[in-house]
Amino acid sequence: MALLTPAEMAQADAATVERGVSGIELMEAAGRAVAQAIMRRWPRRPVLVACGPGNNGGDGYVVARHLAAHGWSVMVGALSGARPSAPDAAHHAALWEGVVQPLSVGLLDDAELLVDALFGGGLGRPLAGDAAEFIEAVRHRRIPVCAVDLPSGLDGSTGRAQGVAARADLTVTFFRKKPAHVLFPGRGLCGDIALADIGIPSEVLDTIAPAAFENSPVLWQRHFPWPSLEGHKYHRGHVLVVGGQTMTGAARLSARAAARVGAGLVTVAAPVFAWPVYAAALEGIMVTPFTDMGSLHDIFSDSRKNVLVIGPGAGVGGQTREQVLGALATGRRLVLDADAITSFAAQPQSLLSALHHECVLTPHEGEFVRLFGTDDADKLTRAREAAQRSGAVVVLKGADTVIAAPDGQAVVNTNAPAFLATGGTGDVLTGLIAGLMAQGMSPFWAACAATWVHAEAATRFGPGLVSDDLPGLVPGVLRALYGDAGHDGRHTG
Repeated sequence: MALLTPAEMAQADAATVERGVSGIELMEAAGRAVAQAIMRRWPRRPVLVACGPGNNGGDGYVVARHLAAHGWSVMVGALSGARPSAPDAAHHAALWEGVVQPLSVGLLDDAELLVDALFGGGLGRPLAGDAAEFIEAVRHRRIPVCAVDLPSGLDGSTGRAQGVAARADLTVTFFRKKPAHVLFPGRGLCGDIALADIGIPSEVLDTIAPAAFENSPVLWQRHFPWPSLEGHKYHRGHVLVVGGQTMTGAARLSARAAARVGAGLVTVAAPVFAWPVYAAALEGIMVTPFTDMGSLHDIFSDSRKNVLVIGPGAGVGGQTREQVLGALATGRRLVLDADAITSFAAQPQSLLSALHHECVLTPHEGEFVRLFGTDDADKLTRAREAAQRSGAVVVLKGADTVIAAPDGQAVVNTNAPAFLATGGTGDVLTGLIAGLMAQGMSPFWAACAATWVHAEAATRFGPGLVSDDLPGLVPGVLRALYGDAGHDGRHTG
């Protein structure tokens, strides 16, 4: 599940060559994989292979040769009319026996498929000149596109379009994905993504030590806190959710989610005037009233409540700030969301200086900006810098949620459906993270696991999802994970 930057992918290539596999062989395998993916996806049709001056262009010549060998009508257009000069790419360009034409917009008139082998992830600047003109023309036509490695014009490390960028229906990449394959807008420009094995051994990752990954149970399943027969509810932690006075639904959603994901006990601390609302609505979840910060401190003083949640429905203002700082003073595990973050917009350093490594922040983009400010960095970089600055795990939410740890490790979540974009779903995520932390999962792995489970639950429901549906969907996701982990239901642990 590692995500490699273009520079790290170059390291992987070089390490493979050192092991005795030539660059020519790697390029042959890459181009053949692209051709095979194309033949699986589309019926035979006239195809234009647009080849750039570097190794991405070399891949294109291999694609052209394999498609032609299978009876496809293939045109090759070379940017600026020149064949590549890099040795491996030049070797494969020489093996192409067909005509090579200067790449022009006019070549698109006779093509029903474009293979974009111009630059892939290897270009560190915006497209310009003939390349930009050509890609702009492609974007305005309804011609299918298969991109080699990445659509040209995308920054492989960030997923950002550098000026104009191609839009692909299929992108074939090699060995491991890049951040641009999973971060928007790049992910939206890649279309379907096929990951091809071209003979690079996985052991080369040991020399690279990647720090970014695509979220998957493969990463965190061994850390998941399944119950044991010897255990009881007190072994599975106690989550305390601080409820708000008016927006009572948010804290209730968090509490239910924490219970569903396996926390042994869950309590909502409710403002005394709202206590009847919480108590009437929650079964199996304890509700205890508080009148002021003093009485809430008394609730905090019970060390058996090992994870605290503040923010969902809390209200923005001084009272929420006081609650957050009081919770931080306990040194216990803490999940902060929504109003708990926004309440510090005018004085962010007072929160940042009080956070510790057992905390998780779950901002959406607006809340993130209020706490950390704005800059031009990409989402992965911003989340990492925020985690390092705060000393806490940061879950920067969105269609490409990034979970970042203070040590630089980061995970990008990719299984979230569009149906999650509805009010209250973030409160459910907060509760899932807290519930897993209460059971002993580290803040980082709890955030990764909860984000994936949250999205998987939404996917199972589909259209029409509202936040109230999510907690009840969690057990089905957990049952599937439990089976995948090799449990048969007779014993656990």
